[in-house]
Amino acid sequence: MDTAEIRRRFVAHFERNGHTPVPSASLLLDDPNLLFVNAGMVPFKPYFLGQETPPYRRATSVQKCVRTPDIEDVGKTTRHGTFFEMCGNFSFGDYFKEGAIELAWELVTRPVADGGFGFAESLLYPSILDGDDEALALWRKVTGLPDERIIRLGPKENYWSMGVPGPGGPCSEILIDRGPAYGPDGDFSAEDRYLEFWNLVFMQDELSSVRSKEDFDIAGSLPKKNIDTGMGLERVAFMMQGVDNMYEIDVMFPVIERTQELTGRRYGANPEDDVRFRVVADHIRSSMMLIADGVAPGNEARGYVLRRLLRRAVRSVRLLGYEDRALPELLPVSRDKMGETYSDLHRDWDRISSVAFAEEDAFRQTLRAGTAIFDTATAAVKQSGGRQLSGDKAFALHDTYGFPIDLTLEMAAEQGLSVDEDGFRRLMTEQRERAKADAKAKKGAHRDAHAYREVADSIGRAVEFTGYTDVVSEGTVRGLVAAGGVVTAAREGDEVELVLDRTPFYAEGGGQLADQGVIELENGALLQVRDVQSPITGLVVHKALVLSGEVTPGAAAQARVDVERRRSISRSHTATHMVHKAFREALGETATQAGSENAPGRFRFDFSATGSVPASVMVDVEERVNDLVLADLAVHAEVMTQKEAVASGAMALFGEKYGDQVRVVSVGDWARELCGGTHAHRSGQLGVVKLMGESSIGSGVRRVEALVGGDAYRFLAREHVLVAQLSEVLKVRPEQLPERVHDIVERLRTAEKEIEKVRLGQLLAAGGELAAGAADVAGVKVVAHRVDGAGAGDVRTLALDIRGRLPAAAPGVVVVIGQAEGKVSVVAATNDEARARGLSANALVRAAGPLLGGKGGGKDDVAQGGGTDPSGIDAALAAAGAEIARAAGAS
Repeated sequence: MDTAEIRRRFVAHFERNGHTPVPSASLLLDDPNLLFVNAGMVPFKPYFLGQETPPYRRATSVQKCVRTPDIEDVGKTTRHGTFFEMCGNFSFGDYFKEGAIELAWELVTRPVADGGFGFAESLLYPSILDGDDEALALWRKVTGLPDERIIRLGPKENYWSMGVPGPGGPCSEILIDRGPAYGPDGDFSAEDRYLEFWNLVFMQDELSSVRSKEDFDIAGSLPKKNIDTGMGLERVAFMMQGVDNMYEIDVMFPVIERTQELTGRRYGANPEDDVRFRVVADHIRSSMMLIADGVAPGNEARGYVLRRLLRRAVRSVRLLGYEDRALPELLPVSRDKMGETYSDLHRDWDRISSVAFAEEDAFRQTLRAGTAIFDTATAAVKQSGGRQLSGDKAFALHDTYGFPIDLTLEMAAEQGLSVDEDGFRRLMTEQRERAKADAKAKKGAHRDAHAYREVADSIGRAVEFTGYTDVVSEGTVRGLVAAGGVVTAAREGDEVELVLDRTPFYAEGGGQLADQGVIELENGALLQVRDVQSPITGLVVHKALVLSGEVTPGAAAQARVDVERRRSISRSHTATHMVHKAFREALGETATQAGSENAPGRFRFDFSATGSVPASVMVDVEERVNDLVLADLAVHAEVMTQKEAVASGAMALFGEKYGDQVRVVSVGDWARELCGGTHAHRSGQLGVVKLMGESSIGSGVRRVEALVGGDAYRFLAREHVLVAQLSEVLKVRPEQLPERVHDIVERLRTAEKEIEKVRLGQLLAAGGELAAGAADVAGVKVVAHRVDGAGAGDVRTLALDIRGRLPAAAPGVVVVIGQAEGKVSVVAATNDEARARGLSANALVRAAGPLLGGKGGGKDDVAQGGGTDPSGIDAALAAAGAEIARAAGAS
């Protein structure tokens, strides 16, 4: 049974049993504890936490997930994969333990011919939390299995929580016996033998603290008991398809087959190679799905994870013997299999592939650079007589240069060297512990939504937003929140979060900044609205300062938006849509928005691009947008289903959360996007759009900043005045300014070169006189000289020039110290005869450096250093002279 059919049967089974099918959410959700959605229940967390009221009592989904903590184990076991799909059914205060057990057992054991999975009951073992007698009795009742077939496990295996205070509860798993070839009888800790493929969480407890999986405090029972289950799609697939592991199922193995063709290696012939084949299959798929949901490679957070996955895949192919570009050969194979379910992979292929291919090209350059650094490090080891590359060197190659450790091991072996793997692993562990500590510090960052939930429940519906048509509206104060809790009143000077039953204020979202303004109550109380947020779905909260009077729930209020600010922000938002469309026209469909900020008079627009945007494209985009501003296109919004919106050609942004009904904003018939923000009524209201420039903010992502309306006009006016002033000073017309400025700059450069020649000539002219006046110290010709106004380059040039003028037949030593702009430079040089007498330039610089507030070093013939204390120059020269006398006398 192929993976698509398993997925279809799962959803159909629960839909027949009254569950609402919910499409998979994006892998990227706004959660302070998660980089990616890592479990099927994550999109439903607001319902389980009581932050939002679920729109259904039963739901089912097949959720895309990514987990990366065990990335080093990928390919080594049947269980570890970074991307996977979790089939789940959920009950929000509806059925509980018995219903969950019945529904799971029915689907698992129903014959294939009747729409089930057809697993033999004789191979199945339910597990429960030891002590959960209710679950034990229900499993016996539903399945008829004897007690010895129902496994009792501890909280480490069979108690679920989110790792922070909140809901939790015991679990039941369904395990399947894969037979004695996978482990001994009755050893339920051997997961390859007794494989868990479905977990039923009975969410019944309210946890007050969680110290570990086995150490937590239960404060009491949840007011509503919930069900959260998860069935691993890949695990069920490899069992039903008769293969050994998830990497060999129908949606993954084709990548391994293509890798065999590229490399000439055979899967199954060598355990070490097999791990690499599996890494390729897993990471190719995971990378593709992450890019599809809007992740771009980078050096932090999500971008770093994607970069690591892509590079591990490329590296693994290389270790299998294929050194050409691999992703263009492998990524389309994964697309064709996963695209049977996720059609957006085909629709957005140009963008996905360009991001992935550019990262591979960048990594290939990194490998070349890393190889050069590796060669330098190994040469130093050999020169010192060592046989091992240190752990810190290997770690630096990995962490700083992105050079994989197994590649370091392979290349070191080729050089006859070993690597201090223990030292490397220790440094890696320390880095992971720091990352874990940082993640732990972020735990508990879930906003306490109880106060907001209380206010929302008192309204009984979503707050009515009137701001699309009105900037002033009447409403009623329905709640006040301060210091994390609901309050009954607020007075002059208090900062409060105020909720109205209807409001014209736009809450920050979709890149658009929040409205500001005032709220006036019927009793004369006045509040200044500084920010507007939506902490839970359907609730709009005004963060305000009470300017006068007293605010209490139930009072009638008039909310007035700062109109000029709103109009300015709305113009920026409309301009963002237009610039987005224009860049897609100029650069192709891959130039997809990756973020934005719409503020009064300006906006910031981030988009996917593999390299810098040519100046000519910036000019064309700006001209295209302003032509359409002049065309005064109507801007209008329509509400429709997501399917209708996509069919109409509307753009949907990756990572954004959309409901079933979406709002589509169109600028004429030209730019169409899903958007909940406010906009200008016509493009002509924008006045003018001025692009200020573009820059990189990460691998594959560029940022454009722009001004709109009055801000753009004022900028252009200042530019005009500046151009007029320059034209007057240089006595040329404005269009001749670039050529005239270029000529001036070239003349300045020529003059600087001539001045430098003269200055250098004067500097070196003193060399002959200084060499002629060399002092005799124990038979050594010595020049110790101070030169003010000379930088490091001049000091070195002078020292070497003087050494060249000293008699070659006699020992000669030169020490020159210069200072410029508060920095001190020292250079020592010795000739062959001096070195034969035991004199070392390195020793001289080491003697002088500390007195200059610095240090230095080098070779016996030439050494240099520097410092920050010019007051020590004379003492440093004396110390160098003393060292010369000592060394010459000793010889």
